[in-house]
Amino acid sequence: MARMPNLDKLSYADLLALREEVDQLIVQKQSEEKENLKQKLAELAKSNGFSLEDIVGKGRKARGAVAIKYRDPKNPQNTWTGRGRMPRWMVAATKARGVKKEDFLI
Repeated sequence: MARMPNLDKLSYADLLALREEVDQLIVQKQSEEKENLKQKLAELAKSNGFSLEDIVGKGRKARGAVAIKYRDPKNPQNTWTGRGRMPRWMVAATKARGVKKEDFLI
């Protein structure tokens, strides 16, 4: 291990530079360690007849787009999937008597 300088004798600017250097080195070493561990795990899985993805999975799955269920007849660009808060255009339109959200179904 490298010999540490006497930190009490370093200036403020030198300490900041040293900290920046250490932070960069930590990130680099962490990345290297992760890659080495990933390779070891892949080899271990392969030796037992599996792939690494079989053991840990492939990660997060992307969610698909949700189909539009409602459309404003006055302005076709106003749409809503039916999830989340009801949009303002639909709130205003459903305040009229006799108008329900089902009236806007596509």
